[in-house]
Amino acid sequence: MDQLKAKIRELGEVREGNILKVDQFLNHQLDVELLDAIGKEFFHRFQHAGITKILTIEVSGIAIAVMAARYFQVPVVFAKKVESQNLDKEVYESKVYSFTKQREYIIRVSRRYLTKEDRVLVLDDFLADGKAMAGLLDIARQSGASVGGIGIVIEKGFLEGGAELRAAGYPLESLAIVDKMDQDGLVFRP
Repeated sequence: MDQLKAKIRELGEVREGNILKVDQFLNHQLDVELLDAIGKEFFHRFQHAGITKILTIEVSGIAIAVMAARYFQVPVVFAKKVESQNLDKEVYESKVYSFTKQREYIIRVSRRYLTKEDRVLVLDDFLADGKAMAGLLDIARQSGASVGGIGIVIEKGFLEGGAELRAAGYPLESLAIVDKMDQDGLVFRP
């Protein structure tokens, strides 16, 4: 997706530890026009997959999922990282390790919002080593929902997450795959 790659080149910052900072437009301050284009692109790529719900993880995945849901005309379900008093008692749970935050979370989804009748599109902002995605896929498995596809805004192609998901047979579409990044810049996969 050329518009996304141009924005990453213009505003993205490569940080130590394989961190790509895109908070000026994707996961802190939001470029709504770009997010709309991202949502439309995911719809274009998965419109024939029979999607009934979009599944993501808080916080950065929510805006992406909401914009895509406008095109699919389906609900968004997001896994919560923080336990709260207003979360249903009957939940699906999975452990995830955050590449960026370098810590483990337990994510939760209410059992009433994801069922075996659902076919989900799992969306997230980044795919690095695949730990967060593994947690979301585990939640989908627990619910009995089928996975119609996985959509990633930015994949770190030099890490194993994407390759492992593709090898497992998941239909994975990444809008921008970074094959190399360092202080000299970024190299996108064609």
